Amino acid sequence: MTLPASIPVKPLRENLKTRRKELACRYQQDLDAATYLEQHCQLVDTTLIALWNALDLPAELALVAVGGYGRAELYPGSDVDLLILLPADPDGPLTDRLEQLVGLFWDIGLEVGHSVRTIPDCVREAADDITVQTALLENRRLTGSPALHEQFCQAFRSVLNPLNFFKAKRLEQEERYLRHHETPYSLEPNCKESPGGQRDLQNILWIARACNYGASWQDLKQRNFITRAELIQLQRCERYLQHLRIQLHLLTGRREDRLLFDHQKALADAMGVQASATKRASEQLMQAYYKNAKRVTQLNTILLQNIAADLMPAASTAPCRLNERFQVMGDFLDVVHEQVFEKTPSALLESFWLLQQHPDLRGMTARTLRALWCGRDLITPAFRRDPENRRLFLSLFQSDQGVVHEFRRMNQYGILGRYLPAFGKIVGQMQHDLFHVYTVDQHILMVMRNLRRLALEEFAHEYPYCSRLHNAFARPWVLYIAALFHDIAKGRGGDHSELGMVDAREFCDSHGVDADDTELIVWLVGHHLMMSQVAQKEDLSDPEVIAAFAAKMKDQRHLTALYLLTVADIRGTSPKVWNNWKAKLLEDLYRLSLRYLETGDTPAPQGVIQERQAEALRLLRYFALSDTVHERLWKQLDTVYFLRHTAEEIAWHTRALHYRTQIEKPVVKARLNPGGGLQIMVYTEDQPDLFLRLVSFFAKAGYSIADAKIHTTRHGYALDSFILLDVGNNASDRDMIAVIEAELGRHLESGLPAEEPATGRLSRQVRHFPITPEIHIRPDEREDQHVLALVAADRPGLLFHIAQVLARHGIALKAARIATLGERVEDTFLIAGPGLDKSATRLKLEGDLLELLQI
Repeated sequence: MTLPASIPVKPLRENLKTRRKELACRYQQDLDAATYLEQHCQLVDTTLIALWNALDLPAELALVAVGGYGRAELYPGSDVDLLILLPADPDGPLTDRLEQLVGLFWDIGLEVGHSVRTIPDCVREAADDITVQTALLENRRLTGSPALHEQFCQAFRSVLNPLNFFKAKRLEQEERYLRHHETPYSLEPNCKESPGGQRDLQNILWIARACNYGASWQDLKQRNFITRAELIQLQRCERYLQHLRIQLHLLTGRREDRLLFDHQKALADAMGVQASATKRASEQLMQAYYKNAKRVTQLNTILLQNIAADLMPAASTAPCRLNERFQVMGDFLDVVHEQVFEKTPSALLESFWLLQQHPDLRGMTARTLRALWCGRDLITPAFRRDPENRRLFLSLFQSDQGVVHEFRRMNQYGILGRYLPAFGKIVGQMQHDLFHVYTVDQHILMVMRNLRRLALEEFAHEYPYCSRLHNAFARPWVLYIAALFHDIAKGRGGDHSELGMVDAREFCDSHGVDADDTELIVWLVGHHLMMSQVAQKEDLSDPEVIAAFAAKMKDQRHLTALYLLTVADIRGTSPKVWNNWKAKLLEDLYRLSLRYLETGDTPAPQGVIQERQAEALRLLRYFALSDTVHERLWKQLDTVYFLRHTAEEIAWHTRALHYRTQIEKPVVKARLNPGGGLQIMVYTEDQPDLFLRLVSFFAKAGYSIADAKIHTTRHGYALDSFILLDVGNNASDRDMIAVIEAELGRHLESGLPAEEPATGRLSRQVRHFPITPEIHIRPDEREDQHVLALVAADRPGLLFHIAQVLARHGIALKAARIATLGERVEDTFLIAGPGLDKSATRLKLEGDLLELLQI
C-alpha cells in the first residue's frame, strides 16, 4: 500500500535519532537515571502520537503503552511495548491500516513489541498467561479513545485476583532464580533477570499494583510494608540498577542486560569506577553490583513476607515462646519485640544458632530480618571480643545440622562480614584466575557446603570413600573453619595462603580452639593447594614423590583433612574443573601416602619394581597365560618403565604385546579408564614427531590429553600410554574404543605428517582477563632429565603447538601431566634432549614457548 504523502516518516526518524543522541549526551553529562527514562519515554510518546494522528485512525481506537514502557521506564535498547486496543474485531480495510501503522513504527527506528486486541481478547489472554497479565497491569493511554481505555481498565481489574497474582509472581520468581542457579554472584550476571536484579524490584511493585497497595515505594511506606530506612535503601538500589542498565545499553548500542566480561571494563569507566592498587576497575564495579544485588534480595524477601502476611493472614494462634528473646510464629523465628538486638546484641548470633536447633523453621519473620539488618552495626570490636559471642559463633560450626544454611544466611544478611571483617572484604570479590566461576565469598561457602555434604547420609552415594573418611574424622568442624579461612586473604596482595594462616591463627586463639586443632586449621589454610598440585603435576607412580608428599603430612589426621578439603575446594571452583580423573588422582595420592605413613619407609626402587612385576604376573595368570609369557617384552623394558607404570598397566601392555614385540604395523589398544575417559596404548617403531602426530589425532577426534607416559624400549619401539577426556561430545567412551583403535592405527601406518587441529575461538574470559604465561625448566631429582612446568590461558590447539616447539628443538617427551583448570592450563612435562644442561639452550626453549603462549 502506498503511503500518503502527509506521513512524515523521514522527519520523524531523523528527529528521533537526533534527540536520542542528544538525550544520551545530556545523560552522560549530568542527567539522573529517572529523568533520562522519563524524557526518553516522552520522546517516544510524541513520535508515536504523531504517527497515529498522521494515519487518521478511527477515533474509537486507542493506543496504549504497556509493560516497562507503560510505567514510563524506557531504556535505550528496550522494546517499545504497545497495545492497539479495538472496540471490536477489525474489518479488512482497518486491518490493512493497522499493519501499515506497525510497519511505520519500525520504519522510524523503533523496536516495537505490539499486540492488537479487543477488550475480551485482553481479558482472555491475561487469564491464560501471567506475563501478559503483568504487561497489561502497567498500562498508559497514549492517544485514542479515553472511554475505550477506561472500559479496558475496568474489565481488566474486574478479573484480576490479587491473591492468585501474588502466588503466580512468587512462583515465577522462584523459577527465574532456578534458571540463574539461585545466585546473584555469577561472574556474568544479568542485571535485569538474575537474583538481586531489577526484576526483583519490579516484581514487588507489580504485586503492589495488583493488590491495590500503590504503585511506588512511597505508597508501600505509607501502608507500613517498609520502614523509612528501607524506603531509602530501595530507592538507592533502584537508582543504581537504572544507571547501570542505561549505561550498558548505551555502551553496547542494543538491548543487553548481561554484565559480560566484554563490557565490564568499559562499563566501569562509564560508571566512574577507578582501579585500586590490588583490584581492577571491573572488579570494583562487580563487587559494588554484588553488594547491591544482596541488598535487593534482602528487601525482596522482607516485602514478599509482609505482603503474604497481609494477603494470607495466619490463623490466630499464639506464638510459641523459645526464650525471653525469641518465639516461633508459624514456621518462622520471630523476635519477641523489635528492640531485642539493641538490648541483647549477642542475640544477633543466637538467632542463627536457634535456626540450627530448629530445622523445621523456614526462616525469620520480616520484622526479625528488618531488626537483624538494622542491628548489624552493633557488631563492634567490643562485640567480637565478648566471650559469649565468641562461644556462640564457634558453636555454629559445631552444630549437627544447618551449618551451611546458617553461614549462607549470615552472609546474605551482612552478619558474617561484620563479625569477621576479613570475610567482609572478599564479599562479592571476583576471581579472574580463569577457573573459579564464583566470587570469593560464594566459593568459600561452596567449599563448606561440599564438606558438609560428606557428612549427610542422603549424599553418601556421591563420593562414598570421602564420606566414610569424613564420618570417621574426629571433630569435623575444624574442616569447616579451615574452609572459611582458606581463601579469605585473596585480593590483598601477597600469598593468600600465608596471609590466611595469620587470620586463622588469630581466630582460633581468640575463640578458644585447643592447640592441636588450631595447628591443624592453620596448617590446612597454609597448605590447601599442595595436594592438588602434587596430584595433578607429579608422577604418582614414583615412590620418591609419594614419600616427599607424605613426609609433609605429619600424620594420618593431617593427610585425611587435606584430602577432604582439597576435594571440596576443587569441586567448589567450577563444574568444568572437577571430573572423575581428578577425583581418582587425589584418591590415589591419598591411599599411597596413607600406606607410606603406616609403613614408615620408602621402598627402594628395585623393591618397587619386583613388587609390581610380581603383581603383574599374578594378573596375567587370570588370562591363562604361561609364567614365561612376559619374558620377550620385559627384556626390552628398562627400570624407568617399571617405575612409571602400575602393575595393572604392565599386565595390560604385556597381554597385548607379548606375541608381537617386533611387529611392523602399529598396535593401538583402548579401554575405559577407571577414573573416567579412555586409556590408550600405542606401540610402534619409534619415529620423529610421533608425539606431535598423536596430539594432532586426539585433538581432531575431540579429546584432550589428561596424562601421558612416553617410553622407548631398548630395541627402538615407542610404548606410549595416554588418558583421554572427551571434549568434543563424542559417542559414549565405550562406543569410541573400536573407532580409535582402528582410526589411529590407520593414521600411524599411513605415515602422514601431523595436521594442525582447528584453532577455534578464545573464550571471552581469556580475552578480557589474560594471565601472564609462566615457563620453568629445571633438572629432575636424578638430573638426567628436565621438568618443564607451564602455566597459561587455555586455547584450542595449545598442546599441539607446544609439541611443535618441542619437536623443533629436538626435545624428547618422556611424560606429561596435563591439568586444565577451567580456562587455565597448568601442564608439566618430563623432557630430555641435547643441550638442556646448558642455560643458553634452556633460555632459547623458554623464549620460544613464551612467544607461543602470548595471546
